[in-house]
Amino acid sequence: MNASKLIVAAAAMSMSAVTLAAGAHGGGHGASSGEPGKASEASRTITVEMYDNYYEPEEISVKPGETVRFVVENKGNLVHEFNVGTPGMHEAHQEEMMMVEHGVIQGGKLNHDMMNMDMGNGHSMKHDDPNSVLLEPGQSKEVVWKFTEKGDIEFACNVPGHYQAGMYGDVNFE
Repeated sequence: MNASKLIVAAAAMSMSAVTLAAGAHGGGHGASSGEPGKASEASRTITVEMYDNYYEPEEISVKPGETVRFVVENKGNLVHEFNVGTPGMHEAHQEEMMMVEHGVIQGGKLNHDMMNMDMGNGHSMKHDDPNSVLLEPGQSKEVVWKFTEKGDIEFACNVPGHYQAGMYGDVNFE
C-alpha cells in the first residue's frame, strides 16, 4: 500500500471512529454529559441569551444530580445552537454540522425542508436531541437537562466557525 492510500485509509478509519463514538445525529448527543430532565424536577431556570458568537451567561454552575431548565433565546442576527456536551462530543458534532454549509443554514434562516432530508446513513439535521436547540434570530426554546455527575462539560454553538470564534461556556460543578 503506497503512502497516499495509507493516509486515506487512516483518515477514513479515524472519521469512522469519531462517528461511532458520537452516535447518530438524532441518537442523543449528550449521553456522557447527563440525561434529559423532567421540567417538574428542575431546581431552577437559567435564561441563556445567544448573541453573535457569545453567550450570556458565559458559564454556569450546577450540582451533580441537579436538573436545570434552560430558556434559550437567540438575540443575535445569525442562526445559533445551544448544545450541552463534552468537548469531544462538540468536536464530533462540529464535523456533522459541516453539512449545514450545504444549504440548511442560510444566513439568519434555517431551511427546514433541508433539515429533514436524509444526509446519508439515516442522519438528518433535525436537531431534535434533548440537549440541544438550533434557533433562528428572535426564537426561544427550552432545554431541560439533568447533570447526573461531575464531568468536563460545556455548552456550545457548533454552527461552523462559531465555537472557534469563542461561542462556548463552561459548566462548573459545585
